[in-house]
Amino acid sequence: MSRHVFYAFHYEADRSRVDDLLHSHALEANLEPSHAEWAKLKRGGEFATRRWIEAQLKGRSCTVVLIGKDTAARPLVHYAVQRSRELKLGLLGIHIHRLKDAQGLTSEKGENVFEHPECGLGSLGRKIAVYDPPGDDSQQVYRYIVDNMAQWADEAAALTRVWS
Repeated sequence: MSRHVFYAFHYEADRSRVDDLLHSHALEANLEPSHAEWAKLKRGGEFATRRWIEAQLKGRSCTVVLIGKDTAARPLVHYAVQRSRELKLGLLGIHIHRLKDAQGLTSEKGENVFEHPECGLGSLGRKIAVYDPPGDDSQQVYRYIVDNMAQWADEAAALTRVWS
């Protein structure tokens, strides 16, 4: 089955941490902007970035939120979650704090994005699957995520029928 997903995450803080996941091809996903393209989007303001998110959500079955230390506080992640819900896309979260960034560092575990009031999901936020991959070694965590996220995305997409 072809799984078309949108990845939402805190770009500045976690891009290097999730880079291998984005290029793993475990899921067919949106094309992430390069650092230069992201900087241009940010210069265009919130409207330009939201327009980019809207374009990327088209044709997707699920939004995968890669949850880092500060992801739950990011307004654009809230927007992607809200729009995904409105578009009846599946939602799932994956904690990425045990993945190493470009400097070889892991981070603190972030809050559950879906329970954040700004996402507007209410009690539904507690029902959305959020995975905290086991392991202390970054490569083991990465492999666990890659080996399982297609199934997780399928399950999340199927759940949208229950929510409606």
